[in-house]
Amino acid sequence: MRILWIDPFHGGSHAAVAAGYAARAAHQVRLLTLSQAGGWRWRMRGGAVTLARMARALGERPDLIVVTDMLDLATFRALTADCLGSVPVAVYFHENQLTYPLPPTRQRDLGLAWINYTSALVAEAVIFNSDFHRRDFLGALGDLLSRYHDHRELETIEAIAAKSHVLPPGIDLSALDAAPADPAPPGEGPLHILWNSRWEYDKQPGAFFAALEALEERGADFRLIVAGEHIDPRAPAFAAARERWRQRIAHWGYAPSRSAYAALLRRADVVVSTALQEYFGIAVVEALYCGCAPVLPRRLNYPDLLPASLHPTCLYTDHNALVDLLLTHCRPGPRPERATWRAIAAPYDWRYQAPRYDQLFASLI
Repeated sequence: MRILWIDPFHGGSHAAVAAGYAARAAHQVRLLTLSQAGGWRWRMRGGAVTLARMARALGERPDLIVVTDMLDLATFRALTADCLGSVPVAVYFHENQLTYPLPPTRQRDLGLAWINYTSALVAEAVIFNSDFHRRDFLGALGDLLSRYHDHRELETIEAIAAKSHVLPPGIDLSALDAAPADPAPPGEGPLHILWNSRWEYDKQPGAFFAALEALEERGADFRLIVAGEHIDPRAPAFAAARERWRQRIAHWGYAPSRSAYAALLRRADVVVSTALQEYFGIAVVEALYCGCAPVLPRRLNYPDLLPASLHPTCLYTDHNALVDLLLTHCRPGPRPERATWRAIAAPYDWRYQAPRYDQLFASLI
């Protein structure tokens, strides 16, 4: 089967999923992409015109087209109707513009939310990276459509739900096995706390460091591994945090390679998230695979990542509960078996996910 995978914002997790599947698919997958250089808003607004031109220039008719949520699919289909109109299309939602949390000073651009809605409407299949994301998106459509005074078309929500699927992102977890030897055995000495989220408002780094302040006030001994992506390492808040915690830092900064990143994950004992937005949680799954115990908020997709039996010891509801969980890990005594966390993460490796992609895409023809 020939699949054309269209990615208007090719970078980060979007690129990793597209390229990861293309390298492992049982089908023939061709990537048609635009870089992140234009910014995601411009890609959502203008990418469809450029990618329609590029798709026409290929002169090929695939069996299936897969696009991401950053494409204005309705416009793309209109511009390629004469040559690709009969080809079924699946749209893969990494995130969506109906529910993505915004900074306090920014208002939601409903035009971008509408692109997500119409893309889901015209696709033959709508694929979400988690069931939480599916529920979140479908639940928000009513509010979007109800803003209008007539012809709200609320029945289209059920039509979108009927063609929805859940397909987690495949992750190259096996590459994390090739890490160099740990500088110190994990589980010994001070607790090593990992932050491997992006340094952005939707991940709330301030809430994380507020919890560390409380830990220090209670006399806890710990070390800090900050390995998340940061847009500007010279940003005042980032620099101030590095100076504040310099005596506890075991590592600070984006890892230069996959193997170096894996070594940091193996060195850590606990991975912490304070995110307001997490439609799946790739960074947490990577940390779990390397044996980190999770300390996560009881919201977003995190409860679905873990068995219900682990929720009381791994999920928190507020700042105080976060501090209490971290204190529990800081106390002397045996720490949870690292194999426990690895077993939870392992099914998301591409060796297991690629066949699921193959099967679903074949079923859409």
